[in-house]
Amino acid sequence: MRHTSKADVVLIGAGIMSATLGMLLKQLEPSLRIKVIEKLDTAAAESSDAWNNAGTGHSAFCELNYTPEKEDGTIDISKALKIAESFEVSKQFWSYLVKNNFIKNPGNFIHSIPHISFVWGDANVAFLHKRYDALQQNGLFRQMQFSDDAATIKKWIPLVMDGRADDSKVAATKMNLGTDVNFGALTRDIFEQLSKMTDVEMHFGFEVSNIHKHDNYWQIEVKDETTDEKNYIVTKFVFIGAGGGALPLLIKSGIPEAEGYGGFPVSGQWLRCNNEAVIEQHFAKVYGLAKVGSPPMSVPHLDTRWIKGKRELLFGPYAGFTTKFLKHGSSMDLFKSVKFSNLKPLVSAGIHNIPLTQYLIEQVMQSDEERLDALKEYYPEATMKDWELNEAGYRVQVIKKDDEKGGILEFGTEVVHSSDGSIAALLGASPGASTAVSIMLELIKKCFPEKSVSSGWIEKLNHIIPSYGKRLSDDEVLMQKIRSETHKQLGLALI
Repeated sequence: MRHTSKADVVLIGAGIMSATLGMLLKQLEPSLRIKVIEKLDTAAAESSDAWNNAGTGHSAFCELNYTPEKEDGTIDISKALKIAESFEVSKQFWSYLVKNNFIKNPGNFIHSIPHISFVWGDANVAFLHKRYDALQQNGLFRQMQFSDDAATIKKWIPLVMDGRADDSKVAATKMNLGTDVNFGALTRDIFEQLSKMTDVEMHFGFEVSNIHKHDNYWQIEVKDETTDEKNYIVTKFVFIGAGGGALPLLIKSGIPEAEGYGGFPVSGQWLRCNNEAVIEQHFAKVYGLAKVGSPPMSVPHLDTRWIKGKRELLFGPYAGFTTKFLKHGSSMDLFKSVKFSNLKPLVSAGIHNIPLTQYLIEQVMQSDEERLDALKEYYPEATMKDWELNEAGYRVQVIKKDDEKGGILEFGTEVVHSSDGSIAALLGASPGASTAVSIMLELIKKCFPEKSVSSGWIEKLNHIIPSYGKRLSDDEVLMQKIRSETHKQLGLALI
């Protein structure tokens, strides 16, 4: 006999997005009954896992694709400002969790690490200098350093400079306030605390097999992965935060807002250093420029990480093509996602992104020597014996309808929600995890419109996020005050 249970909120997928939303909602409305449904046997095993993402606290300090050069030669910093502000919001939320003992040891998930942009060649050096000048106009980036002096840069990143030709034209920017974030550890810490709260249930090893709207509630069919037994949950609000698995469930929901959405899955690989002596010589996240014609996801970085308490050194990512939407998914995921409603956008996006397909095929076909050549651009003295190839996480890039092109491929994150706010799904990839708090705050506004403007919720949100409702990019004094407080609380480099 099938069993039916009730909840106020169902969170599908036990990743950083569901953890963030669940904790926010429970702080705003402690009486909420929340159920978390996860197909795997543990939280944060897909995109949120440390090995499956870059671990960069994305704040636009070093990511050059967030500051494109416009046709008139000026630098557009609008996206950089938005991402930097969003990460400051995330740090405020994490600081609140630490201050209130929801997270005992912030060093378990976040560390200070310089964020460095590194380029070579006359044109790229000129671009980096213009970018630095543009970012210096805003307080969020005031402490950025610029240098085109090889000796100075060698002090910052010796591995990158050793073995490089003396006459190389190079430049770098450095922000000592950068961070490395283990989103897997953070997610598990949050869920550990959520699971201890009244009326919060964690269900691992259960797959959502179907989802239907009935009158004013949603009926969710869940299948026990061990016994194949199916049961139902009824709820008034559903969040689909299942990474690459979100799109198929969004389509199953049948909401009109999901029409025309498709997904383009991309796999990834890292080179992981296995030589402790090399690892100890590098202490930074060094980001470069993607090659001309390659997608934003291909931005290379030589990356210090902390994973399971151990310092690591990674280089990548090397992209690849897959038909899976999740690392633990099915090879049929892409084909099952194709529906009549999204066929035209999928085909149109494919036609307009043939160079991307060619790039992914080239990446898949790379030899070890070719991967080493890419690494040597950032670490000239690298040898293959010090590195091993590791599989990274899978990402599903958003494809959506477009009146002019029929369909376009997006490289960011996007929240799709029903008109009545009863269901929402997060689609897309980077810089999602770093900006999870801002994304979930916007979702709360859209899906809980009356509650979100009530004096009770506003007061609580101001307590959790001191800058809530304010633009830190417009108020340097407030930004510096809040940044100092959050860095002190999180044990990060102080201003």
